[in-house]
Amino acid sequence: MLEVQNISINYGVCAVVQNVSFALRTGKIIALLGANGAGKTTLLKSLNGGLATAHGKILLNGKDLNSYSRREIAQKIAVIAQENETKFPITVLEFVLAGRFAHGSAFGWETTGDLQIALDCLQICNLAGFENRLMNHLSGGERQRAVLSRALATEAKILLLDEPTANLDLAHQAMMFRLINERCKNCHSSAIVITHDLNLASEFADEILLLKDGKILAKGEPREVLTGENLQTIFDVKVLLDENPVSKKRRVTTIY
Repeated sequence: MLEVQNISINYGVCAVVQNVSFALRTGKIIALLGANGAGKTTLLKSLNGGLATAHGKILLNGKDLNSYSRREIAQKIAVIAQENETKFPITVLEFVLAGRFAHGSAFGWETTGDLQIALDCLQICNLAGFENRLMNHLSGGERQRAVLSRALATEAKILLLDEPTANLDLAHQAMMFRLINERCKNCHSSAIVITHDLNLASEFADEILLLKDGKILAKGEPREVLTGENLQTIFDVKVLLDENPVSKKRRVTTIY
């Protein structure tokens, strides 16, 4: 479990995240929503120790995150960031195998077990047959699925995902969230997902954190958080709220 206790994060004298608290429990998905510049990515980067907090605590399985080594954190928390360009030629299989590095192997030192895990992750992300393709020859959507494959290959129990459906078509957006959901429900894992798609968040998230100016404006179940008043406050737009007739989840339509 990941527990965030009243954390703030500063860039110089500017407070980017202020007094944020929440708990990510096993098997759950939290969607992190807000307008551009609300502090979503900054908050996410702090959750694996990538950014220092000005005050407050982040607890991982009851222990202060700062008490873990970087290797231990990498074994427990996997990140899918917005920036995933590779600076040198690397095959898709080599890229995914890098997810096994925290377990003591990668790039020529992988075990048979590591290789099978990587191949399995490529398979479930619809990338079977891409093993020898170069990462910089992939489309944006293919690259995003390769990044998810590497995150899954870590076998980390916590996934931190910054706009994982960017560059994906409709089918692969659904696949991405379905895989995350299945991972959390079936593998005692959990995830925090930044997304701009309110309806995907409504469908798949157990809880939504709505950020405005680095603070939590609202948090709770999607139906409680995705209200006309909250969305008007965050995005300055009027919306039509109704129910998806199939899933019975809240559906959001912008009124232009």
